[in-house]
Amino acid sequence: MEVLKKRLLYTKPELEDLSQGSRIAFARQFRFMTQDEVSDKLGLTGECKRKTMTRYEKGDRNPKEDRTLELSKILNISYNAIKKYDFKNTIDIFYTLMWLEELIPRYQIDISNVLNINEDNINQVKKFINEWEIMRNKRSKRETSYEEYI
Repeated sequence: MEVLKKRLLYTKPELEDLSQGSRIAFARQFRFMTQDEVSDKLGLTGECKRKTMTRYEKGDRNPKEDRTLELSKILNISYNAIKKYDFKNTIDIFYTLMWLEELIPRYQIDISNVLNINEDNINQVKKFINEWEIMRNKRSKRETSYEEYI
């Protein structure tokens, strides 16, 4: 019954920016969880247990890799979606593009004129964009839910 109440009051979370903290906050809100609930599942105790989550979400503090992994499991989201990004890593660029869609809906990426400087990287980017476009089309045709898309 409580989940039903939450769903009736639910509005889609808003992504503030592309920072790690904003992405964590978005995922938490998307999963209908409070900072206290996440703090409890992380095993945080004391009067200021919510303060840690607040600091993560505001970007005042970045969770370490093992804590980010715990958060991803609690929030039932890919670790790559909420980790701190290193843009030397191609997958981090992909995830940034996917999060960017939350900020700027319906934008399109056209890489048809990109020179093949590194064939493997370009092929990986093209494969990613093609798979993403398939999911976007399924979403627009309502063949998949927003929850599945996220």
